[in-house]
Amino acid sequence: MLANMIEIKYQDGRMKKVNDKLVKQVIKTVLELEGICHDVDVYVTFMNNEEIHKINKEYRNVDRSTDVLSFPMFEREEIQNLKEQKKGDIEEILGDILISIPKVKEQAEEYGHSFERELSYLVTHGMLHLLGYDHMEDDEKKIMREHEEAVLKKLGIDR
Repeated sequence: MLANMIEIKYQDGRMKKVNDKLVKQVIKTVLELEGICHDVDVYVTFMNNEEIHKINKEYRNVDRSTDVLSFPMFEREEIQNLKEQKKGDIEEILGDILISIPKVKEQAEEYGHSFERELSYLVTHGMLHLLGYDHMEDDEKKIMREHEEAVLKKLGIDR
C-alpha cells in the first residue's frame, strides 16, 4: 500500500465540506491503475468560482471560472520514472489540484448525476493531468476519457 500524503484544504472555512474519504479513494485508485507504486504527495484545494476564475486567468490566461485546474510537478517523461519506481533528484510531490465546489454542484445537476459522481470525475480528471495526460487533441482526449472511465468503473461509480 502506498504511503501517499493526500492533503485536502478549503479556500474558505465556511465552504461546504466534501467527502474527504471519497476524494482520497479516487486519488489512490488513479495511482493504482496508472501503475504508480512510488510514494507521492497530492494536494487538493476546494474553492469558489471567483477564486478559481482568478487563478485560471493568472496561469492560463482564460478569463472565466472552471471546474478543475491541475498544477503538476513532473514533466510527462518523469512520470515514466515514477511508474518504474526510479528515484531522481526531483521532489516526490505529484502536484496540486484545485476544484470549484459550485461547479461540481452545477455540473452534477446539468449532467443529471450525483454530486459525488461529479466530484469523483473531477478528482480523476485532475489526477490524470498531474500524470501527464491531456485532451487538447482528439487522440489524447480519447485516451484520457478511457482512463477516466476505468477509474470510475473500478470505484463502482456510474453515470
